[in-house]
Amino acid sequence: MNCLIRSESPRITLAIRINAIVMLAILLAAVSPALAHDGKTLLDQNSFSADSPGWETHSQRSEISPEFSVDLVKSLSGDGSLCLYGASNSAVRGCWRKEIEGIEGGKFYQFSAAFVASSVPVTHHKVFARLHWQDNAGNRIGNTREYATEQGLTPCGWRMVGMTRQAPPNAKSAVIELFLSQAPQGRAWWDNISLIQIPTLPSRKVKVATVNCRPGGNSSVAETVAEFCEVADQAGQQGADIVCLGEGVNMIGVGRPEGGASKYSHIAEPIPGPTTDQLAEVAKKHGMYIVAALGEREGHAMYNTGVLIGRDGEIKGKYRKTHIPEGEYDQGVSHGDSYPVFDTDFGKVGIMICWDSWFVDPARALAAAGAEIILVPIWGGNHTLMAARAIENHAWVVNCGYDLASRIYGPWGAVLGEATERPGVAVAEIDLNYPPPCPWPWPLSDTRQVLMQGSRYDIKIQELER
Repeated sequence: MNCLIRSESPRITLAIRINAIVMLAILLAAVSPALAHDGKTLLDQNSFSADSPGWETHSQRSEISPEFSVDLVKSLSGDGSLCLYGASNSAVRGCWRKEIEGIEGGKFYQFSAAFVASSVPVTHHKVFARLHWQDNAGNRIGNTREYATEQGLTPCGWRMVGMTRQAPPNAKSAVIELFLSQAPQGRAWWDNISLIQIPTLPSRKVKVATVNCRPGGNSSVAETVAEFCEVADQAGQQGADIVCLGEGVNMIGVGRPEGGASKYSHIAEPIPGPTTDQLAEVAKKHGMYIVAALGEREGHAMYNTGVLIGRDGEIKGKYRKTHIPEGEYDQGVSHGDSYPVFDTDFGKVGIMICWDSWFVDPARALAAAGAEIILVPIWGGNHTLMAARAIENHAWVVNCGYDLASRIYGPWGAVLGEATERPGVAVAEIDLNYPPPCPWPWPLSDTRQVLMQGSRYDIKIQELER
C-alpha cells in the first residue's frame, strides 16, 4: 500500500502492491463484513490524478478554506490520494466533495474510505467523512448528515472509516464529503473511497439481562457467590446472551466470625480465582457472557474490579473502577486508570462500577471506544444518571443494584426491563443494528455517531484551566 514502497524493480513494486491489496481486503472484511456483497457498486475509487472527474472542493468561506491538492505519490492501494492542508489557519474547515447518482430510496448503502493524517493528534472531529442524501431536485433531505465511524488501522497506518445507512424513501443521490477541520498544521490524505448498495442490514439481536439479588447472612464468600449463580442460572434459562450481576459479589452479605461485615481486605482475591471460577461454570452451562464486580487483590494492591466472563467460561477482560468513593479509599482500595472495551460475538461492551456513573467521563470514554452496551454493577445510585449515560452516548445501559432497582435502558433512556422480584431477573431483547427511532421533533439520522463526532473529549482539563 503506498504505504506502497517504491522500488527500482517493477516486479518487487507489483508484489508489494498485491500484498498490500490483500491485507487491505482482509481488514475491510473484518471491519465491514457486508462488503462481501451482491448489491450494486456506485463508487469504488483508489486512484486519483490531477483531473480526477467528479470531485470538487468546498468550504463555507474562502477565508477558512484548506489548501487542496491531489498527491500523486502518497496512496493506500492505488495511485494518488486527495489531500487537504490546514495552511496555518486555526479556523480552517473544508472538504473534498462528490455527488453520487443512482440512489434508490429505502435501500441500504455501505460507505467506506481510508485516511492518514499528520499533525492532528485527535482526529474524530477534525478529519472525518460524512454524506447526505438529496431528493430528485438536488435538495438535501433532513437536517443532519450521516457520519462515518473510525473502524481500525491498516497494517501501514491508514485509518478506515465506514458506515451502513438506509437511504430515505425519496432519496435520489448522495453527496460524500471528506473533511479537514480546525487543524491549522494538519494534513489529511483520503483514499479507497466506496459506496455500495447492499441487500439489507442484518439484525444483531441480543438478549441482555440483569438480576435482583442481595445475599445476606452468609458465613463464606462461596455461599454469597452461589446466590448470584442461582439468579444468573435463571437468566441463562431465559436465553440471555449476557447478564449483569452486582457489585462486590464476593463481599455483600458475607459476615465475619468475630462479627461485622466483610471488607475488601477480608475478601479480595486474584482474578482468575474462586469467585470467577464459580461464575464461569454458569457461563459455560448456558453459553452466555457474565459481568460482575468483585474485590480483587494483585500484589499489595486491592481493586474494585469488573470482569467479563465469556460463553466458554474464560475471562475475556477486566476493568478496575476508576472513581473510588471515600469509603473504599478508607479500606485501601486503589483506582484503575483505563476504560477498556471488550469484543463479544455480538458487539462491543464496556463496564462501569457504581460511583463511575456519577461522572460523564467513563461512559463517554467507553462509547468513544466503540462500546454499544455499558454494564453497571452498582450498590446504590441514581436512575436519572443511568438514563442520562444512555442518552448522551446513545448506548444501551444495563445496571444491577442493591439500593437501586436493576434495570435495562435503551439508548433514549427508556426502561426496557426491570427485575422487580428478589431474587429475580429481567431480560430484554435488543437489536444493535436497529436502535429505537428518535423521539425528538428534530430526528437525528444516526444519533450515536452524531454525538460521537461532536464530542470534545480531546479538550484536556489543563486547557480548560488556562
